[in-house]
Amino acid sequence: MDIDNLYDSGITYEEFMSQDEGAYIGKMLEIYNNIEINDELLTKINSINKRINVLVFAEIWCPDCVINLPALKKICDLNKSVEMKIVSREGNEKHFHAYGFKDKLKIPTFVFMDTKFKVLGTFIEIPSVIKEIMAKGDQVDTIVAKRKYRKGEFTKETIEDILRIIT
Repeated sequence: MDIDNLYDSGITYEEFMSQDEGAYIGKMLEIYNNIEINDELLTKINSINKRINVLVFAEIWCPDCVINLPALKKICDLNKSVEMKIVSREGNEKHFHAYGFKDKLKIPTFVFMDTKFKVLGTFIEIPSVIKEIMAKGDQVDTIVAKRKYRKGEFTKETIEDILRIIT
């Protein structure tokens, strides 16, 4: 299956959320509603003037998906040039590896593509600031950062990571 067909087979954010009836939806709504977009971020989001297709590998039960999908959804809601489709990780691993991703598929994985489905870049699992904190090896800093991240306190950084890829 080509990446464009895989994208077309995906579901919307709303369909993805309808896969759950409880805690995951509540947490995703809470995170989405608490995202604050300052003027600088809004300007960057509004400056996207080309179509961006985002293929998302995700599962509703995944804490990182619950945290990061609302950030991508906020971008999509603010700029209709950015559209996402979500596919399950389960059963799609072979497609993921066919497009050059060698590691085990971590979710969420956002694959950003142009209108011809040429891959522009990826966001994988967690924002870069959390990866940097973890790489330093300080256990206390890592625990504190992960706790804040799990509360949705790094969605701005997720949005910034996404914008670095697509702008």
